[in-house]
Amino acid sequence: MADGSRPTLTTVAEHARVSRQTVSNVLNSPEVVRPDTRERVLRAIAELDYRPNVVARQLRTRRSSVLGLRMPPASDGISGQVLDRFLHALTDEAQRAGLRVMLFTAEDDDAEIREYQNLRATTGIDGFVLANTHAGDPRTRWLADHGVPFVTFGRPWDTRRDDGGTTADHHPWVDIDGRAGTRAATQHLLDAGHRRVAFLGWPEGSGVGDDRFAGWHAALAGAGLADDVVVHRTADSVAQGVAAATRVLARDDVTALVCVSDSIALGALAAVREHAAQRPGRRAVAVTGFDDTPVARAVDLTSVAQPVGDVAARAVELLRSQIEGRDDVALDRQVLIEPHLVVRATSRAVR
Repeated sequence: MADGSRPTLTTVAEHARVSRQTVSNVLNSPEVVRPDTRERVLRAIAELDYRPNVVARQLRTRRSSVLGLRMPPASDGISGQVLDRFLHALTDEAQRAGLRVMLFTAEDDDAEIREYQNLRATTGIDGFVLANTHAGDPRTRWLADHGVPFVTFGRPWDTRRDDGGTTADHHPWVDIDGRAGTRAATQHLLDAGHRRVAFLGWPEGSGVGDDRFAGWHAALAGAGLADDVVVHRTADSVAQGVAAATRVLARDDVTALVCVSDSIALGALAAVREHAAQRPGRRAVAVTGFDDTPVARAVDLTSVAQPVGDVAARAVELLRSQIEGRDDVALDRQVLIEPHLVVRATSRAVR
């Protein structure tokens, strides 16, 4: 401002030639404002360097504008990078929406629920984002029972009730379609001429792992090759990937490996190279991973890429609609996003 005073909502409205309510809508519910008007208001905000009075807004709305997220446990540093990328994207999307993300730690689900209680009582936190959903997850039930806004990165992986029946879990979630991802990877290998495509996966009961297994199996079934499948299940680490691939490669007819994660795929790559050195005349074995981590890109590994930026954007949108009490019937509360296959050297050549 020329006189050095701080710009106000009224100043922005006059500069953009709109009403104060329109400026407020752009800041709080941008989806209700026409795109051209929204852009004009955003330009005025930028030109005037307008900063909303957050404290006044919190007093008026009785909202903290803070979202809570439990930091996931440390992993092997490879596939765990997906959650790191999601955290960055979520923070960015929340900031665009005028929200902040508060991180906290907890040893297990029960400890996480206790943190929900503490944070609601001490900070008035508006809602939570949950990651690493699993069968029988008590966190979503507690939040739903207590009327706390939340969204999960991941689907509910079972629908069992305490009485042994089943029911659909209708809480808001956003997830990656792992089945579509491994199906695309397997079809890519089939199109390249492979006929014995093995699967290296996680132990049964992992919702995400079972979903990815289903995509691999569906592609083989579609090609009429599901009668004699080769599957090895193991924990998620590079070392376990080496062991699993070494065991599977004892079968001479296996010429391709679809791996449930990049961690296992990197171990499989090491086993494939060792196997090739020992048996130079054997047909080249193709390998695909899942997550498209930086390590996968560095070693030229074909992998399924997860659009975590899209997940974060939809998660923030779903949380805002709950926090603001908007009954938006047009907003899909359960969103499944399709990943895409990034083809690199580990699956291109067949001889």
